[in-house]
Amino acid sequence: MAERLNKRDALQHWAELKPAERIPIRAIPYKQTGSKYGTDGIRIDGTRQFIDSVLSRMRDLLVNENGDTRLELNYTEITDRETGHDTGNWVCYVRLHERGREAQAMNALFGKVKK
Repeated sequence: MAERLNKRDALQHWAELKPAERIPIRAIPYKQTGSKYGTDGIRIDGTRQFIDSVLSRMRDLLVNENGDTRLELNYTEITDRETGHDTGNWVCYVRLHERGREAQAMNALFGKVKK
């Protein structure tokens, strides 16, 4: 059975974490099919102000947009399913993907994306 921390233990674990020099995100293999559930990824939802404040603390992830890997970034306003109206709330997803060999070669050759 999967391990699960209760709230007290989870808060203690969080409080004891040391600041990381960088976020060690693993890339999704090129052309992976199927669910991405369980892969390294970030979902932030709420107001744009909240999402932007969280993103501002994760700017070191931007170095992963380079010739070998790319950031999947989806930043979208949430629409109410019943009314079809925008809610004023937002969601942001961030995942890292490997680029294909062809894209890596072109980026290396033309230097369009820097590491």
